[in-house]
Amino acid sequence: MAKSMSILMLLFLLAFAPLCLCSKMLGGYLYPQFYDYSCPQAQEIVKSILTKVVAEEPRMAASLLRLHFHDCFVKGCDASLLLDSSGSIISEKGSNPNRNSARGFEVIDEIKAALEQECPYTVSCADILALAARDSTVLTGGPNWEVPLGRRDSLGASISGSNNNIPAPNNTFQTILTKFKLQGLDLIDLVALSGSHTIGDSRCTSFRQRLYNQSGNGEPDFTLDQNYAAELRPRCPKSGGDQNLFFLDYVTPTTFDNSYFKNLLAYKGLLNSDEVLFTKNQESAELVKLYAERNDLFFEQFAKSMIKMGNISPLTGSRGEIRKTCRKINT
Repeated sequence: MAKSMSILMLLFLLAFAPLCLCSKMLGGYLYPQFYDYSCPQAQEIVKSILTKVVAEEPRMAASLLRLHFHDCFVKGCDASLLLDSSGSIISEKGSNPNRNSARGFEVIDEIKAALEQECPYTVSCADILALAARDSTVLTGGPNWEVPLGRRDSLGASISGSNNNIPAPNNTFQTILTKFKLQGLDLIDLVALSGSHTIGDSRCTSFRQRLYNQSGNGEPDFTLDQNYAAELRPRCPKSGGDQNLFFLDYVTPTTFDNSYFKNLLAYKGLLNSDEVLFTKNQESAELVKLYAERNDLFFEQFAKSMIKMGNISPLTGSRGEIRKTCRKINT
């Protein structure tokens, strides 16, 4: 009898071993086929809306990619960033990294409304952000990947987390790396994900210190090519023009490619947080050189790092909720 029970137990464990392994590999309960039965048109709806939006405004691709990043670094990938202030909720949209710069919320609203019409209370806002980030990358010429799905939406926000956890343009290399490591991301992820700055814009206020007083003694930042700096100064004066926009990648600003890394090698990274990848750490500098030479390796690692970032502390199972509108909780 004991022998029979042992055999049955062994068969039971063997039967469920692949399932357990699969769950671990796919990051808990996240897997690409999550909506195959509950909302089979979900990914196509997201893609069709984004195709139209990005064709009309190419900059929106970078904005949506940034939303996913800024969401995941605060309480995990749970769409907390999308919540407006109401009741006890203080919106993360007002934090230093997001105020006057985070955008694309209306696009997420449009996607959510279309999905609610197709399959109500089914597709989370957190998953919409993850899919929008992937599709924005692909639509601008970047790599494709299967997005693990099944996230649920948070019931609150954290403006303090948004202020403290998201890397800032003037952070030191070590501070940026520490903020990545606190999210379970490593130096390779840092360099690869920074490559998303191959598309999009930045405001004058985010890099002005590099043009005039980076070191605190009135000297310009000599890790910035001085001819490039001279081109930037007219539209980014010592005072005023804070909101003036500049391409993060001046070579191919709307194409997702490895020009960003080539710019760093030429000391033409717009933000201090970009250029330090080449100037402040030998290991990251070697990765910059590698990705500047091999676009295929950059694409491969970017996809891996995006999947890894998208798996930061997701709400699954019965935690959180599926919001009807992304700007407010259901109850």
